[in-house]
Amino acid sequence: MSSRRDRHQRGLRGPLALPNNFSRHPARPFRSPNKADFFADAVDEAVERIGRNCPDALVGITFGIEDVPYLERAWTGSEVPLAAAVSGDADRLSQVVVYRRPLEHRAATRQGLRILVYRTVVEQLAALTGRSVDELDPEGDTDYDD
Repeated sequence: MSSRRDRHQRGLRGPLALPNNFSRHPARPFRSPNKADFFADAVDEAVERIGRNCPDALVGITFGIEDVPYLERAWTGSEVPLAAAVSGDADRLSQVVVYRRPLEHRAATRQGLRILVYRTVVEQLAALTGRSVDELDPEGDTDYDD
């Protein structure tokens, strides 16, 4: 028996790959991104897609991600906000803040989360800029629909 065997079903004890002959560093196996990284990638992808469709809509707007909404007053409604659009003034830029946990809670799959993030960003940007959703998303979201 090898000393690298799977004792007590706790997983392998040694490296999964041998060192590379050229670099002498062990190869790192691919790991899927964690939830926060995947969500950040989905927001970045949504902003890039809107930038390709309507680049002038993103001028003077910053995007942010929060885990949960911070509400100054006690929340009494039955629904939690998915995002917030905050208009700017002379001292600061306009902001679109997307809330990760409420969106993750509503999506069944990662692809569904990607679609929901895109639609949420488009709607918040439309509310902030006064443009129509069709102007920001002329393709009508067809390549993201299931």
